[in-house]
Amino acid sequence: MKTLTKENIELITTTEEQPVVVQHPLECEAPNDQLARENWTSNLKYTVVGILFGIVFVKAEIISWYRIQEMFRLHSFHMYGVIGTAVITGIISVWIIKRFNLKTLQGETVVFHKKEFHWGNVIGGLLFGLGWALTGACPGPLFAQIGSGFLAVIITLLSAITGTWVYGRLREKLPH
Repeated sequence: MKTLTKENIELITTTEEQPVVVQHPLECEAPNDQLARENWTSNLKYTVVGILFGIVFVKAEIISWYRIQEMFRLHSFHMYGVIGTAVITGIISVWIIKRFNLKTLQGETVVFHKKEFHWGNVIGGLLFGLGWALTGACPGPLFAQIGSGFLAVIITLLSAITGTWVYGRLREKLPH
């Protein structure tokens, strides 16, 4: 494997047999190893996928506060079915990518990074679930809820942004 640096970025092609390893800062927990540069117009595809994803959220009632409350009160299988289907789809997709060594649309090797267990993730997950149960929304459907006319969710969005800012300020003092 070759290590990518600023000096050799132009010299390395991604068509080689061995994947290119991109050096990331230690604090980077979700690195993006894409080497190909994209211009601003290529972001249109992400916008279209995001809009379609939002439509699916609305039609599947995933953004419904009522459905989310049903889930947390253990009254309905609907949301567990949706989440379970997403987890199974993700597992199968990652297995297929690894098994057949699939490449990205730009022909780059897909790299999966090892994840270490941190108690901070458990604490963060509990806080996330508590916020989800109290507000009836997680970050994914917030924009779909606002787009559907539930303007009170703007308060939830501002709270999520504030929470992210507070986390950034306290990050060094929290368990990771």
